[in-house]
Amino acid sequence: MLESRSAIYKMINSDISSDRTIRKWPAPYSTDKTFYHDRDFSGVVRRVCAAQPLLPRISKVIVLGDVAVGKTSLVNRFCHKSFDTNYKATIGVDFEVEKFDVLGVPFNLQIWDTAGQERFKCIAASYYRGANVVMIVFDLGSLMSLHHCQQWLSDANSCNNGPYHIFLVGTKRDLLSNQVYDIVEKKAVEISRRMRAELWAVSARTGDGVPELFARVAALAFNASVLREVQSARVEPIVFGSELIKLNRETKKVRMKDRRIPKCSNCQNQL
Repeated sequence: MLESRSAIYKMINSDISSDRTIRKWPAPYSTDKTFYHDRDFSGVVRRVCAAQPLLPRISKVIVLGDVAVGKTSLVNRFCHKSFDTNYKATIGVDFEVEKFDVLGVPFNLQIWDTAGQERFKCIAASYYRGANVVMIVFDLGSLMSLHHCQQWLSDANSCNNGPYHIFLVGTKRDLLSNQVYDIVEKKAVEISRRMRAELWAVSARTGDGVPELFARVAALAFNASVLREVQSARVEPIVFGSELIKLNRETKKVRMKDRRIPKCSNCQNQL
């Protein structure tokens, strides 16, 4: 395997390319085809990132869909900027890591490219757990693959309890005329609304829409990750930096004081 294609090498390497640096909130493919209507990073997230250096964060993306819809081509276009016309079916799961810099914080996006063949479903399903983003891919030229997307989402739901973002991604946009695409898009919009997913149309061959799609995925996943951490801390989100550390230390002292066993009066007199 080439060093530049190694997931471990990418996680160790500290270099982050300019197209992986996110400072502004990425827009959706279309504002009327998304359930995520935030127009910017949360104010809490921006204040946390600006107030103190944060440890690198990791979010997991699983890519699902029928066989031959272009899942691997989509991932390769984004991760390696390449497109291979020689199709090879994925066996089990392939794993990629892409590093981002989001609001000055290192962020790793783990991309799990799963097999679409029925015989590999039991293997791939074990990797669905813990996903922060579910990306369901279909071929814009195949309505059958579009109708199967709801079942793929059901499979993901059966393995995940926590909240995650859902993307419905149509591939091979370059192969459709505008007239045919308009017809398919109407069907895709109906299904994406039932799935409560954000709809995208991209082309792995030309790269059209691919960087924008994954930038959007990274921003939403990062924003949710920091918000979860703030909420789990159980402190006022407006308190940061040294004041937050001070608050935690004082809270800990109070708790330790409450746990002390009071001495009886006889013992205190003896002392």
